[in-house]
Amino acid sequence: MSRARRVLVVGIDGVRLDTLARVPTPHLDTVADSGFLAPVTVAESTPTMSGPCWATIVTGVRVTKHAVWSNDFSGHRLGVFPDFTTRLARQDGRRTYVAAAWEPLVTVADGGPMFRRPTRLTHHAPAADTPQAWEDADGATVRDAVAVLTDEDPEASFVYLGAPDETAHHLGCGTAYEESIAAADHRLGRLLTALRTRPTYADEAWTVLVVTDHGHRDEGGHGGASEAERTAWLACAGPDITAGARPLRPVRHEDVAAQVYAALDRTPDSHWTLDGTAVPTLPQAVLLDMDGTLVDTEPLWLDAAREVAAAHGHTLTDEEGAGVLGRTCADTAAYLATLSPGAAADQALESDLEDTFLTAVEKGVRLRPGARDLLDRLADGNIPTALVSASPRRVVDAVVKTLDAEVFRTTVADGETDRSKPHPDPYLEAAARLHLPPGACLVVEDSPTGIAAAEAAGCRVVAVPSAAPVAAVPGRRVLESLAHLTVF
Repeated sequence: MSRARRVLVVGIDGVRLDTLARVPTPHLDTVADSGFLAPVTVAESTPTMSGPCWATIVTGVRVTKHAVWSNDFSGHRLGVFPDFTTRLARQDGRRTYVAAAWEPLVTVADGGPMFRRPTRLTHHAPAADTPQAWEDADGATVRDAVAVLTDEDPEASFVYLGAPDETAHHLGCGTAYEESIAAADHRLGRLLTALRTRPTYADEAWTVLVVTDHGHRDEGGHGGASEAERTAWLACAGPDITAGARPLRPVRHEDVAAQVYAALDRTPDSHWTLDGTAVPTLPQAVLLDMDGTLVDTEPLWLDAAREVAAAHGHTLTDEEGAGVLGRTCADTAAYLATLSPGAAADQALESDLEDTFLTAVEKGVRLRPGARDLLDRLADGNIPTALVSASPRRVVDAVVKTLDAEVFRTTVADGETDRSKPHPDPYLEAAARLHLPPGACLVVEDSPTGIAAAEAAGCRVVAVPSAAPVAAVPGRRVLESLAHLTVF
């Protein structure tokens, strides 16, 4: 069953990237380790102020379109280029939620609000313009957000934390600033816990984005063009991103809203004229299925199964033939034995299947469309790659020889793990041999059997169906051909 997609964006104002290296932020680290954390350079045309930067983040368009040029939003064009919570609520009827203490984000103060029409909103203005008052306001904001995220069902949410920025303004980027960032991370942890304790969490696929708008000068303050002020960052994790992924291009503020839409499977309308796009990423490793994925051996395997079945007195139907795809020789032999009561023992059937299939493979195999280009790109990019097959070792070696591929750092064949596909063991073994967690690996598979094995192992999956249809679900993309796997 497909899981419901949900998104949480946490905006933490004014957190310098270099400060994160000094301050313990275990909850932000969890998000980064599960996906990526990348620097963001504020565009030269954008003032390094909260208003312009947050407007770019939540609308997905640059300052020349949304026209928020300062922390006074007067003259903005947010009606034409609305934030993602408003767009999703008004155009798609989705439930959205915003929680923030800074008034222009959610009230008419200073030309606001930036968030025009979310479904649900909570606001706690600070009692005074002091660091402690902002800490208290952020605490109240998160208290309300935890309640909403735990007990209600917003599909897209934005929670804003402003204390680190205000602390830097008042006290500079010293100890108090670092303590405020640590406090913000603690509040992020409370939000993440709220997601995990939802009664429906197991049936949901959450994408979490944590982003800052700008940096600060050492003495506090921003608005200039220094590297410290222009350097921001984005952390992102979700069902479509492998752990430790690396963005294939520089990440921009306008990509955040686009990432939200992608996480919800919402294709942006061209009339929105978004400037951002979802961030393409490179996994730490790629694990490739062989039969039906890289080489067109599924027909050979099916013919072998039919030939062996016929030799033992049974004509394999199309429906029965579909049941052998992606299966091992042993599994298929056991299956054929149930279809042919007078057949030989499973071991003899297994030997016949392997010999028949190997003979066909040794006569030559055709590569699937896009396979050669994919292998070359993996080799050129020095991306750790493994071949994970349900075929016997003799068949795997024959195919690898045909491919003339040196890209594989390891290959896993049938019989080399306690259980084969559809169990997760082969993919767990491949990840272990590459010294990576399964969540850091992208699997390319063609059959429901192999996909079940990869997903049970905790890998992200790209499905390129060959003989059997495959549905797209969170954590699994479905492509018509390997040639369409232009980005990972």
